[in-house]
Amino acid sequence: VALLADAGHRVVVTGGPDETDLTRRVSGGTAVDLGGRTEPRTLAGVLRTADVVVCGNTGPAHLAAAVGTPVVSLFAPVVPAERWGPYGVPSVLLGDQKAPCADSRARHCPVAGHPCLDEVTGQDVVQAVRKLLKEHA
Repeated sequence: VALLADAGHRVVVTGGPDETDLTRRVSGGTAVDLGGRTEPRTLAGVLRTADVVVCGNTGPAHLAAAVGTPVVSLFAPVVPAERWGPYGVPSVLLGDQKAPCADSRARHCPVAGHPCLDEVTGQDVVQAVRKLLKEHA
């Protein structure tokens, strides 16, 4: 979040009602914290007005794609990206798609240390956002 803000982006952090402590910590006083305040329709509106959405391979990635917003996805390869990645919008998938958890369909990481995403840096996210903004301009 801090690196995105330092790069000049307005950052909004969302999360469910049970994630407000997390969204507060992630937003760090730098981003707008909407944790626990975005039921699905409101979340769709937030995602629609975003220039780019950064999230995991979860429902918000697909909702962002559904409303036409490019997606940077921190994509754990427990499901194949070519089948389950954001569809129909420009996207960048970050994460090792050949990690040991690939195609395991695991809901909780079966490999100690999360090797599929450990190598992803904040700078990787900033570069992916920059790439999508150039493509989408």
